[in-house]
Amino acid sequence: MTPDPFAFRLLRTDGGARLGEFETPHGVVRTPAFMPVGTQGAVKGTLFKDLEDAGAEIILGNTYHLHLRPGDDLIARRGGLHRFIGWDRPILTDSGGYQVFSLAERCKITEDGAEFQSHLDGSKRHLTPESAVDIQTRLGSDIAMVLDECLAYPATREEAAVSMQRSVRWAGRCRSRLELLRSTRVPNVVVSNSGQAQFGIVQGGVFPDLRRESADATMAIGFEGYALGGLSVGEPIDLMYEIVGETARRLPVGQPRYLMGAGTPEDLVECVARGIDMFDCVLPTRNARNGQLFTSQGRLNIRNARFAEDDNPPDPECGCYTCRRHSRAYLRHLHLSGEMTAAALNTLHNLTFYLDTMRRIREAIAFGTFDTFRQEFLRSVSRPAHDS
Repeated sequence: MTPDPFAFRLLRTDGGARLGEFETPHGVVRTPAFMPVGTQGAVKGTLFKDLEDAGAEIILGNTYHLHLRPGDDLIARRGGLHRFIGWDRPILTDSGGYQVFSLAERCKITEDGAEFQSHLDGSKRHLTPESAVDIQTRLGSDIAMVLDECLAYPATREEAAVSMQRSVRWAGRCRSRLELLRSTRVPNVVVSNSGQAQFGIVQGGVFPDLRRESADATMAIGFEGYALGGLSVGEPIDLMYEIVGETARRLPVGQPRYLMGAGTPEDLVECVARGIDMFDCVLPTRNARNGQLFTSQGRLNIRNARFAEDDNPPDPECGCYTCRRHSRAYLRHLHLSGEMTAAALNTLHNLTFYLDTMRRIREAIAFGTFDTFRQEFLRSVSRPAHDS
């Protein structure tokens, strides 16, 4: 093991946009980067070999779901998450905080942690900052997120302050637990990846002063990277961009910045412009299953009758397998017929579009032309032509 298994290098800036890379025990990730979401150890509708061919360098796994099924103990006995699922590139795992947020009716938040009922069998579960760290340690991801409280929008300033301060206290407990696991053998906790990094999460709702307070307090604890949580939960898009820009500027220059859960193609470009390095989102896979394709000329609803006899590929500018081999007419037929192949082909295209967008962003930053790229991209991708 190298003395510092996780290291971030900032290679170039172009305005607020940053070109970089970070090294993990399972390889290097070039940033800005998009992480396909592999909730239960699989990215829905696609195979890992296709993800690799499309350019995915890192995927995201879901701590909550993997803890419930098949169980982090079982995964640890199988050699950790990488070996269990057959993915040898980097993995980031979330802490379960967002799933707790989404289970609001089944969940009770206390200072100790979150008490909730399993969505699988109704059994009572307890997730604490310490147990979230233990679970991710057993999974052996390359980047583990601290447990935070994700607040719904809208929320009052007082509610946001209470929630943010609790998240800061939880972050401190997460860091202390990981440092203990790094230095001491703890019973029942298998360390599946000794080079695992840990990211703190900045909360504070849509209140700039609370975001600043959270950022400063989280940086004072000290993490390998920092994330912005609690956004893309219903707030106006311009407000989200404002919060992202102000918060990112406050975070350390020499460490990665991750915007959690936000990710239309426009969001990727706009938030890269505001200093974000990492993204994840379910949109490319979820929308693919619903028949919506992201293309260089805007969104395409493949269910539309206008495509019934359209022999063009989904996106003439895309080089993915779907666009090289199949027509809009065929994809429409598959989707309306309920064929599983429809979801697979649509998903492969959407993920390729996202990953290729990140590649183009990195190239634009490298050549100092990001602002020109940004303007041209937003003009073309935001067109509503295919939604009619």
